[in-house]
Amino acid sequence: MSIFYEGAEIGTRRVDFFVEGVIMVELKAITKLEDVHLAQAINYCEAFNLPMGLLINFGSKSLDFNRVYNLKHPENKDFSNEN
Repeated sequence: MSIFYEGAEIGTRRVDFFVEGVIMVELKAITKLEDVHLAQAINYCEAFNLPMGLLINFGSKSLDFNRVYNLKHPENKDFSNEN
């Protein structure tokens, strides 16, 4: 996906996988997921206008994953920031 600033293309971004064109999957291989990784996954959902995505980490002792939601998407209008 192209990134624009004041009408000029300044770069691109890409997610690791799209499943059925509906769910974004971002993969990591790090010791521990941090807030910055969740923010990145949420940002991807917002940028691609997807209702939800998955953040999966293969780098810890056991598989770690989080479902992330795009709270700006119409399908998630009933979610609040506290959920």
